[in-house]
Amino acid sequence: MKIKILIPVFNDWQSLSKLLNNIDNEVQNINHEISIFIVDDASTFDRQLETEDLSNINSIKILLMKENRGHARCIAAGLKYILEKEEFDYVIPMDGDGEDRPEEIKEFIKTIENNPNKTIVGERVKRSEAFIFKLCYFFHKLITLVFTGHSIKFGNFTCLTKSTIEKLISEKATWNSFSGALTKVEKNKISIPSIRGERYFGPSKMSFSNLLKHSLSIISVFKNAVLIRSALFIIFYVYLIKSNATIIMLIPFILLLIMIYSISSLSMRENMDEFKDCLKNIASIENLK
Repeated sequence: MKIKILIPVFNDWQSLSKLLNNIDNEVQNINHEISIFIVDDASTFDRQLETEDLSNINSIKILLMKENRGHARCIAAGLKYILEKEEFDYVIPMDGDGEDRPEEIKEFIKTIENNPNKTIVGERVKRSEAFIFKLCYFFHKLITLVFTGHSIKFGNFTCLTKSTIEKLISEKATWNSFSGALTKVEKNKISIPSIRGERYFGPSKMSFSNLLKHSLSIISVFKNAVLIRSALFIIFYVYLIKSNATIIMLIPFILLLIMIYSISSLSMRENMDEFKDCLKNIASIENLK
């Protein structure tokens, strides 16, 4: 099999270097062709990568983007490029900072060997962050479930079939939220347990505000379901408080309106024309190995 590992990066070359070495060590006994695709999201730091000693990786290619578009759109552009330009059987998108653990790549490959033509998602069973972040992440999952009807316990770390990628490339939500779009287009997928690793270097970039935006971006993929559930909530809530309404009791209603406005704004990122033209943002392509 030909397996492409897709890694978006912005400035964090030190972590990416360590990740590439760890991937090379992990795949040494795997009898498949492993290649790396890096999408450089217009980094401002000089690139420092050592690739000469990576003997178990078949090739390394880097797409240098003209403009910074963000993590999700780097993955979307990378998937589109691989689908249109490369021969492959599966693509494994993963973060480049160590939080997606390279030792789990073998588990993905074992699973697809036993379940050919199935997309696999790494379902989070344990996280390495502090308690406050874990609590916020719990509420993120809960709110997503309540307002969309979907329990989304995975991130970018997945193993995608060609047919799934074709669906993603035809779905405008992929330009906004990878995990939301994958949940929307692919019902027939398998999950395996995945432990969230620790960043190799530096603090996590997933701040509370980034987590909130991430959560609302996922929810915005299912905005029609959100509007229906929100309307039902408002009707039920008004019925409960109508005889004893106070200003304080209006707070949930106001928060819901703010959430709906935020979701509507984020859903505007689902621009299919931009998605179709995203490869025009590639400044150059380099073969590092």
